[in-house]
Amino acid sequence: MGKENPVFIIAELSANHNGSLETALETVRAAKRAGADCIKLQTYTADTITLDSRKDDFMIKGTIWEGKNLHDLYKEAYTPWEWHAEIMKVAEEEGLICFSSPFDFTSVDFLETLNVPAYKIASFEITDIPLIEYVASKGKPIIISTGIATHEDIELAIKTCQKVGNNDIVILKCTSSYPAPIEEANMVMVKDFAERYNVLTGLSDHTMGATVPVVATCFGAKVIEKHFILDRTIGGPDASFSMNEEEFTAMVKAVREAEKAIGIVSYELTEKQVKGKEFARSLYIVEDVREGDIVTIKNVRSIRPGFGLHPKYYEQILGKRFVGDCEKGSRLGISMLE
Repeated sequence: MGKENPVFIIAELSANHNGSLETALETVRAAKRAGADCIKLQTYTADTITLDSRKDDFMIKGTIWEGKNLHDLYKEAYTPWEWHAEIMKVAEEEGLICFSSPFDFTSVDFLETLNVPAYKIASFEITDIPLIEYVASKGKPIIISTGIATHEDIELAIKTCQKVGNNDIVILKCTSSYPAPIEEANMVMVKDFAERYNVLTGLSDHTMGATVPVVATCFGAKVIEKHFILDRTIGGPDASFSMNEEEFTAMVKAVREAEKAIGIVSYELTEKQVKGKEFARSLYIVEDVREGDIVTIKNVRSIRPGFGLHPKYYEQILGKRFVGDCEKGSRLGISMLE
């Protein structure tokens, strides 16, 4: 990940194994086929992330998980810790980077035993300053989502990392809706984050389709994360807003094409553009003329192709006399005039 590097594309596994290690491993292989650079996990258990309580506070309202209990949801969605080493082994064999989002100190300690190369802080953990400080203290790149964050939250998270000497920070614009409405994507924030906080920026995306990742790329995103699933029909808590292999492949292609289209600031012409100037306008003699004839709007015009005198001289040459006979279709040159 870096300013001069291509966009780093993360396939988020999350709960999309639906309780099957074999599905998880095949999802890793599919992510590689789809063009991802990385497969990302989430490391928690229901008990490390919430309480097994039936109080109203622990019931989910207003989301696609309406009516579920938090503990039940995370018990269904978690990735067993004993799977992590095998998933990371297959990722390495496939040439993918693999790291995870920890949700408490014990998950960080566990991931350290696996020597993960980076960490991701999920949107809802951006206010967990002790966790961010502990993760940042490991000295590895730290990617932070901002789905529920205020300016103060983002600033505090960054300062917390910097306080322990970690400046390898990526801030991801995120809309914490599942799926997220495209009109709430607000991708201009990707550019604003980079300018305001002087960090790498990117996108953690829950919208449908590839439009938002492409727009993010155009605003300077250097990391894009999307939930990835083998097939939405396998079900699971995140299936409805996850991309399958075909969709993810198309997104990667669109992002890579967007990167090429962005280019660099340059006023130098390419070889094709120089060749294209042959089709530009220039000054041509459009009627046969004889020595001594005066240049008029009838016998000289600005037309295609572009081999004659530049049209910027048109007003200056009107009224001058030809020094010799010239045929219709001849390029006008200064030497033809008195």
